[in-house]
Amino acid sequence: MNDDDWKQKLTPEQYKVLRKKGTEAPFSGEFLDHSKSGTYTCVACGNELFKSDTKYESKTPGLIGWPSFGDVIDSGAIKLQNDDTLGMQRTEVICAKCGGHLGHLFDDELSPNGKHYCINSVCLGFTPQLDKKDSGK
Repeated sequence: MNDDDWKQKLTPEQYKVLRKKGTEAPFSGEFLDHSKSGTYTCVACGNELFKSDTKYESKTPGLIGWPSFGDVIDSGAIKLQNDDTLGMQRTEVICAKCGGHLGHLFDDELSPNGKHYCINSVCLGFTPQLDKKDSGK
């Protein structure tokens, strides 16, 4: 897709974050306090990124206010890239399928496994897990 296609497909805020590497305001995203079972996807392309059982509430100062995940659904779902903008060394998290900026990965002793995927809520879609009674089984 070219830049004009992305502008038509995404909301202005999604475009700013996913295509221009912006950051949504903390505590503003719909998935911050979301606790349903299912799969978080890239809102731009549908790529499966995170399972709900890896989502947790961060207690780390500076990382509170965005959805936090301890691990990705599959190592091939994302790409990691060095990011030295804003005068600090970080690791950018990028959707492997569409190249959209999702957020950053931090080492974090307060997270469940030492990894903290700090992801912009505006970049995420969600597919709920079906109950067995809903799936016809």
